Parts: sequence; structure tokens; C-alpha cells
Amino acid sequence: MKKWLFFSGLAGFTGVALGAFGAHALKATLAVSGPAAIWETAVLYQLVHAVAALTVSLNAPGRLTVEGKWPARACGCWLLGIVLFSGSLYLLALGGPHWLGPVTPLGGGFLLAGWGCVIVGGFKSPSGVA
Repeated sequence: MKKWLFFSGLAGFTGVALGAFGAHALKATLAVSGPAAIWETAVLYQLVHAVAALTVSLNAPGRLTVEGKWPARACGCWLLGIVLFSGSLYLLALGGPHWLGPVTPLGGGFLLAGWGCVIVGGFKSPSGVA
């Protein structure tokens, strides 16, 4: 079980990182632009992390141990990430102010931090349940 928790965290982490890489470093190559694409990105990341948070919270142990805190940390990071990342993209897609642009990567950092919490929890938990 422990290895699956680690790999799910790693898959989520790399998924967010590759999404950011595609949206920035490969932007010209992939030709992904415009309000519709921005909106779709916001929705995708929001839904993926909502399902991840639900799954983690439903499977989290009820004990208050050091290991048991990792699911709550992951969900907290994902909540902030969804608000900052997806929220800023929604507003930008609707013509919001350009100063919201730097908020998006900050939200992405919180999404990555949430997956990092899953990875750490997978290593720290003797049962494989963070």
C-alpha cells in the first residue's frame, strides 16, 4: 500500500509540473492560447485536485499522529492551490486584471506542495496510509 501512495503522489506532482511546463515552456509549440484554453486549464486542475482531496480525506486515518497530519496538509495545500491557481485563471479568462498573472504560479506551487505532502506521508506512514 505504501508504494501506491508514494506513486500516486509522484504522479500528481509530475502531472502538475508537466502541465505548467506545457503552458509555459512549450506554449508556442503547443499553440495553446486564448480564454477558452485558460478556462479549460483552470477547470481541469480544479477538478483533478478536488478528486484528489476527496480521495485523501476519505482514506485518511482518524488518529492524530505525525503521519496522520499529512493528509490534512495535502488537502489544505490543494484548497489554497485551487483558489489561487484556478481562481486567477478563471478571472483572467474573463478579462480580469493582468496583475493576477503572478498569482497563478503561486497557486501551482501550493498544488505541488499538496502532492509533496502525499509523497512524504507515504514514506512516513508504516501502513502506507498517510
